[in-house]
Amino acid sequence: MRSTFTKAMLVLVSGGLGAIAAAAAPRPAADQPKTMDEVIDRVTTNENQLNQDIRKYAPLVETYIQNLKPDASLGFVPAGDKYFLGKADFAKGVNLVSLSDTDNKGKKVFHGVGNFFSFAMQYLPDGFLQMIFLDTNGFDKQHYKFDYVKREFLGEVRCLVFDVTPLPKSGKGRFLGRIWVEDQDYHVVRFNGGYGGGGKSTWYFHFDSWRTNVQPGMWLPSFVYSEEKELHYALTKKLDFRAQTRLWGYNIGHNAQEQELGKLLVETAVQDDSKTNNDLSPVQAQRSWDREAEDNVADRLQRIGLMSPKGEVDKVLETVVNNLEVTNNLDIEPDVRCRVMMTTTLESYTLGHTIVLSRGLIDVLPDEASLATVIAHELSHVVLGHRMDSNFAFFDQLLIDDKDSFRHFGFARTPEEEKAANDKAIQLLNNSPYKTQLGNAGLFLTALDARQKELPNLISAHLGNRVPSIAEVKANQTVDQKVNPQLIVALPIGGRVKLDPWYDRLDLLKSKPVGAVAEREKMPFEVTPFMPYLTRFGNDATKPINASAAGTKTPDAAANANAADPNIVDPNAPPAKP
Repeated sequence: MRSTFTKAMLVLVSGGLGAIAAAAAPRPAADQPKTMDEVIDRVTTNENQLNQDIRKYAPLVETYIQNLKPDASLGFVPAGDKYFLGKADFAKGVNLVSLSDTDNKGKKVFHGVGNFFSFAMQYLPDGFLQMIFLDTNGFDKQHYKFDYVKREFLGEVRCLVFDVTPLPKSGKGRFLGRIWVEDQDYHVVRFNGGYGGGGKSTWYFHFDSWRTNVQPGMWLPSFVYSEEKELHYALTKKLDFRAQTRLWGYNIGHNAQEQELGKLLVETAVQDDSKTNNDLSPVQAQRSWDREAEDNVADRLQRIGLMSPKGEVDKVLETVVNNLEVTNNLDIEPDVRCRVMMTTTLESYTLGHTIVLSRGLIDVLPDEASLATVIAHELSHVVLGHRMDSNFAFFDQLLIDDKDSFRHFGFARTPEEEKAANDKAIQLLNNSPYKTQLGNAGLFLTALDARQKELPNLISAHLGNRVPSIAEVKANQTVDQKVNPQLIVALPIGGRVKLDPWYDRLDLLKSKPVGAVAEREKMPFEVTPFMPYLTRFGNDATKPINASAAGTKTPDAAANANAADPNIVDPNAPPAKP
């Protein structure tokens, strides 16, 4: 179908907007613009309406920045980082309520574990959120010049492309760059450029901003990539950085409501057999109480947008858990479950018998054995009986403000518990199907330790512990990586998982191999641009929405690194046998 569209565009390109409408999906003639001026009017009307409509939402906003330094062989490598997680408040402009950190005056700041590479320039989290808007002061023909460029597909969405230039005397902070407009309702789905007119103490960064079709006729901001090279400030200083901003949680609190009626209808057909069940013994009652505590915490984290609903990625993690349990003859009650945090920072922890990994950690893990190493450590906490605070079974312990979540919850283990879990994890791994594949896991843990100084904010944890550094696993690493130049020790951020900003759903990327990967293209733990595969609402069940090319590798690389294919763990596969 795309080939047919392409031919039609080549033939009709000189036919004006009537040709564009003819090639688009069928619509009533009266609903379609007839001239390019009418198209621009529709675009500006939609954009200004978005500026009003978005005030109804309070999505979570996460910005992660990596400072860069030149490297002779790799081009640029990380040299310091900053992190911010907050909740948008558009009621009075572009504002954020911090969830991760504030200074002693309550001012929003980037979460900063100090290091040698700390930034000298002060970043404003609100400034990165601003990049989801073309112009909050009015986007119209009175302030901008629009030049039609071409038509182009972004994923499966056909777009009209315009270059946008502020008119003289339009004022500071106006957008200068290129916009992509989907050709059915004429919403802006991507814009690339920057704001102009910054003063001596204010800099506007270049950015590439993307939107997702989350509901019919609704395109909401989802991803922003920003990059600067050799930005000079303070006379002799210059700045090089890359940053990713993600938004999600637009529909927080409503997903469960939408599904509840369907659940009730199904459950009415289930017969109540409570009268035939036995009473709980004290041990069973304690287990039930602990389970209620972990369920309460998981539900609370999901309701505020910090934890993803149960989905595809959870099943992948639980498959690894099952492999470890079966090959170690473990019979754990209640069953061990897995959940995923929505955040980028690399961390893992347990909520009773629930193992939790962050999206960012799953993103950078290179292979199934590395994933199994992290999960084996957390499973060891379960096996060793390291419990969580059962006081969370009292529901009033969960009635807190969202901004206090990181201060209220904490699931980090003591050094003694961590050491015991490391020792037990080695036993589990040595009896598992992964025992001959721990060399790559050792390389991953070694690479993580090597980046600790440059990326302390990525590697630090908010609710749990940082990735466990298991000495015995690191000792098993491959001695010489030069033997296999395609070996991947860690993926870039965004290398495995895609994010749905409306339902907070996490899915695995489905991306194509890219051929041989040069050394400077491996980019372990690094920030890369967003290149979403855009789809229209209702037609994205099997399409990736956040397929970063940097996170893909060749079949050979997958075989050699035992790592590259994000579908390497099959959640529907039978359990591994001893």
